[in-house]
Amino acid sequence: MDDVRAFLDASEAFFKAFAAVAWGALALAVLFHLLRLFMRVRAWQNILRAAYPESKVPYWTAFGAYMAGVGVNAIVPARGGDVVKLYIAKHRIEHSTYPTLASSLVVETLFDFVVATVLFLIAVQMGLLPGLPDLPTLPAFDWAFVVEHPRIAIFIWSILLGGLILLVAWASRHVTAFKEKITLGFAILRDWHVYVREVVSWQAASWLARIVSTFFFLRAFHVDATAETTLAVLVVAGLSTMLPFTPGGAGTQQAILVFALAGAASRSTILAFSFGQQLVITIVNVAIGFGAILLMLGTLRWRKHVQDAEQELRGSSAQSSAANGETSDGSPPPPIPAERDRV
Repeated sequence: MDDVRAFLDASEAFFKAFAAVAWGALALAVLFHLLRLFMRVRAWQNILRAAYPESKVPYWTAFGAYMAGVGVNAIVPARGGDVVKLYIAKHRIEHSTYPTLASSLVVETLFDFVVATVLFLIAVQMGLLPGLPDLPTLPAFDWAFVVEHPRIAIFIWSILLGGLILLVAWASRHVTAFKEKITLGFAILRDWHVYVREVVSWQAASWLARIVSTFFFLRAFHVDATAETTLAVLVVAGLSTMLPFTPGGAGTQQAILVFALAGAASRSTILAFSFGQQLVITIVNVAIGFGAILLMLGTLRWRKHVQDAEQELRGSSAQSSAANGETSDGSPPPPIPAERDRV
């Protein structure tokens, strides 16, 4: 009976905290979140322009593809939205290929990786994150499973890493055209001055917008918005997406935030902030993302286009092998199709 009463009291406190949101601060948080996305699109557009200097890459084409991926990633785990992003870009940018577009996404994450690593190290130094002994006690499947079953986790990651190494080794030996297409996605890195000016500058500005957005989200849900709490939220958001078993890292993010923000507010207020922030961001991302899908594809049936993209990827791989004189049965390769029919 006491457990039931405690649960009801906690639920009441949670909904009170959720209902007491400061709408002005929340509006500013959403505004800076959108500003961050606009800046990230500009950085990706510049990466694509360097990869395809002879093709037009309009901002709104990059924006539509990027936001479509963001919208799908908000509700689908394992970065499924990235396939949608690549599909739209492939059919909107002249002469583009999937390998090049995929490698452009890798370039887009380089600066983020550096910033996220620095923030993580600072957070660890400040004691804002739970240590290994505390991870199994957190109510989050992702981290608890890894910590409680380290051998299984290492085995799975080893298989994935080994498969990736074998794939890269096979491609480097047999698929020259594939390598050339991948290299195009890294073209902007050939000139570090251009990379810093056209990519890093926009991404640094997007990180500033993200920091301000997080600050106002904390204010909106009446959590003490200090440099420490803002840093903790940023780091936890990054950690929760390292193992994307759930859309947006739902569950993991709440579990770690309760630990990281202990002392900044009550448990119910922290949970209200975490769920509230994630809910608002998800709604905004889904709304603008599926609006982009509707405008770019003329339909909301994005799963069909994901299947089409996977078929095109298989066709692209087959054509790359044929271009290098290889077939699955060792017979002479079929005639290469006309340029307009190539994937």
